[in-house]
Amino acid sequence: MADTTARVIADDAEALAVAADLADAFRTGASARDAERRLPHAEVDRLSASGLLAITVPAGHGGADVRQETLAEVFRLLAAADASLAQIPQSHFVYVNVIRRQGTEQQRKFFFAEVLAGRRFGNAQSEAGTRHVQDIRTRLRRQPDGSYVLTGVKHYATGALYADWIPVLARAGDDRLHVAYVPRDAPGLTVVDDWDGMGQRTTASGTVRLDGVPVPADRVLPHHLTFEGPQLHGAIAQLLHAAIDTGIAGGALAEAAEFVRTKSRPWFESVAEGHATAADDPLLIQRFGELALRLRASEALLKEAARAVDAARAHLTDDTAAEASVAVAAAKAHAAGTAVTLADALFEVSGTRSTLNSLNLHRHWRDARTHTLHDPVRWKIQHLGRYVLNGTRPPRHGLL
Repeated sequence: MADTTARVIADDAEALAVAADLADAFRTGASARDAERRLPHAEVDRLSASGLLAITVPAGHGGADVRQETLAEVFRLLAAADASLAQIPQSHFVYVNVIRRQGTEQQRKFFFAEVLAGRRFGNAQSEAGTRHVQDIRTRLRRQPDGSYVLTGVKHYATGALYADWIPVLARAGDDRLHVAYVPRDAPGLTVVDDWDGMGQRTTASGTVRLDGVPVPADRVLPHHLTFEGPQLHGAIAQLLHAAIDTGIAGGALAEAAEFVRTKSRPWFESVAEGHATAADDPLLIQRFGELALRLRASEALLKEAARAVDAARAHLTDDTAAEASVAVAAAKAHAAGTAVTLADALFEVSGTRSTLNSLNLHRHWRDARTHTLHDPVRWKIQHLGRYVLNGTRPPRHGLL
């Protein structure tokens, strides 16, 4: 377990101030970490020590219990600085939320204390080679003494390499989904750093192998109960992904503007019309205005979605949960397109020199293209259309 003395953040305003300071610090070196695939262990430790990982712990357990609007903004700020670093704690917050929703009082007391101390959750949920993403085959087998044993292989395990605890999604003897919270150093658990994605390079989203991993009964939560009534599990998880995409887009636009102001030569026809610098070129100004408009739309949709989630948390019903899920789906679908579009447009507005590999400006596009593949936008738009046209509520699952 990480030996961390974590700050305890008191409220939303402090959380946002800490996130802004960290983003400024993480922005320096982000390009080099990506280019060299230098895993950000020190930066992740700093994130833990900052107290940000505990901002959703309920007030009754000593946390700030910030609004989802604040949490989304924290992720947007971090992603604009370093998209990989921002993605690492996404599962952490998802599985803090599982404890809040399905944990016993004793489990909440134990794990919320861990989180307040700066402990990190990773994830071991997705599997490769199965019929679809919900086809979970990892098994949680009950033993005569009431404990369990975990067996399976997980892929895309973002955060696991940096984690103190790895929440594992598995099926018990009744074939229903449970989450087992397993220490990173548990016997039979191996984290393999084999992530080879073109983007999000330092997330270390590799493989977790579970070979007869022992799990005490009080470290297992009944995740299947989450989806038996109105729920925000999927909406909160997707809200954070939307925030990451929005942050990537903002980071790309900021870097494009800096490049044009400081490094780009004006086009000769623009000079002939009296524009001395690239930043004075009216055609470039127009294009930046178009890109900024799209980014502002994604940012506005993100805030609207976060507020819908906050409203549903305050009064959870089938209707408020549906409104939150649809709002988040809209934000995620728009942000995904914006991230890819703006990361690509960076080269359009910056010119040939911006493609130099040594500048590593393509990291924004690689990150956007990789992260936006997490789950298909087309299904989000489908559910949005069904809701608007026929009043069909979105299904209850963790990806919407």
